[in-house]
Amino acid sequence: MANTDPTTDPKLKSWIPVPEGSDFPIQNLPFGIYSLEGREPRAATIIGETVIDLFALSVSGYLYNTGISPDVFRSGSLNDFISLGKPFWRKLRENLVLLFGEGNTDLSGNAEDCDESLIPAQNVRMHMPVRVGDYTDFYSSKEHATNLGTMFRDPKNALLPNWTHLPVGYHGRSSSIVVSGTPINRPNGQTLTEGASVPVFGPSKQLDFELELAFITGRKSELGNAVTVSEAEDHIFGMVLFNDLSARDIQRWEYVPLGPFLSKNFGSVISPWILTMDALEPFRIAGPGQDPKVLPYLQSSGDRNFDIALEVFLKPENLDPVRLCKSNSKYLYWNMAQQLAHQTSNGCNINVGDIYASGTISGPEPGSFGSMLEIAWNGTQPVSLQDGSERSFIHDFDTIIMHGYCEKEGLRIGFGEVNTKILPAK
Repeated sequence: MANTDPTTDPKLKSWIPVPEGSDFPIQNLPFGIYSLEGREPRAATIIGETVIDLFALSVSGYLYNTGISPDVFRSGSLNDFISLGKPFWRKLRENLVLLFGEGNTDLSGNAEDCDESLIPAQNVRMHMPVRVGDYTDFYSSKEHATNLGTMFRDPKNALLPNWTHLPVGYHGRSSSIVVSGTPINRPNGQTLTEGASVPVFGPSKQLDFELELAFITGRKSELGNAVTVSEAEDHIFGMVLFNDLSARDIQRWEYVPLGPFLSKNFGSVISPWILTMDALEPFRIAGPGQDPKVLPYLQSSGDRNFDIALEVFLKPENLDPVRLCKSNSKYLYWNMAQQLAHQTSNGCNINVGDIYASGTISGPEPGSFGSMLEIAWNGTQPVSLQDGSERSFIHDFDTIIMHGYCEKEGLRIGFGEVNTKILPAK
């Protein structure tokens, strides 16, 4: 089905400069929270390399016909704005496309208002875009689950019996989700070394990243009520890049019988800009075929996946970055609508600002594996760096850099960067 949303027309241009290859053309208009010296955190969007203060625009009258109070944009998170609902998200988006469209002089002709509302991106500090109440991490990549099952179990039975029947997931820790640029200390924990019978406590020796996407809910549901697959996207505000850090040696010792705990809750890092579902609409794509046929409550139709290219780079201290992998969200076996439908199928209620991560996104080839555990194949195939050193897992002072973007018919939109530096254990 052809895209008919005028706000994503590839021909649209802005009077704000947009560098070649930018993630943030006027068709994107993601939402985030920024601050500036002497200015409290506020809601914003971005075009090119210019952050746009939505509170400043609103109090100056440029957003009067959206019906949104200026106070919504200075609450320090996007939750109040998101809670208004999809008609308001779309009205604001349409208004911004008109205001910043090429040839519009309503704002561009007012130097004082431009100075107040337009800020160079290099001058701002980005914050967590939402107050996260709950966080679920799914396990939705068949390639990733197969790789781990092959590595640690019987390769002929790599997937556990339930995997193709439901989106496997667990409830994570929302308090340790932080925004890109926040350094993370290597976690301490219990590990059982090979051949030992008694665990030891100390810093993890097998720190890993996980390349993921996450969606953020924009509408709550009531306790006891399920959200169907067909209703699910009406409850989703947008998506972020997500680096779910993992301590594999801690995880290996603790995860039986109840699953990951301290190995996963010491830090997860998200991109500061949330891309709305409207912006992502042109990049829909069919997901993989599901065999066996899933139960009726999980059956979905139409293009439910998104063609989002994903990359991970490793930057050791004092060395240039090296690319570790290139994957794509189109590989996800379980789509977002199925994930949310399963999450609520037992009557679990959801709230605005909840985060639901995809799980590691791996493709079918070694160059598309989304974690160091897979890339270095549990330490047996380490990655070589420019200085001759090697990595099987992440070292102290390494920085993990993730990118995600969509491209089609001359239009590119993206998430910016997720940047995570690992500091020594405390």
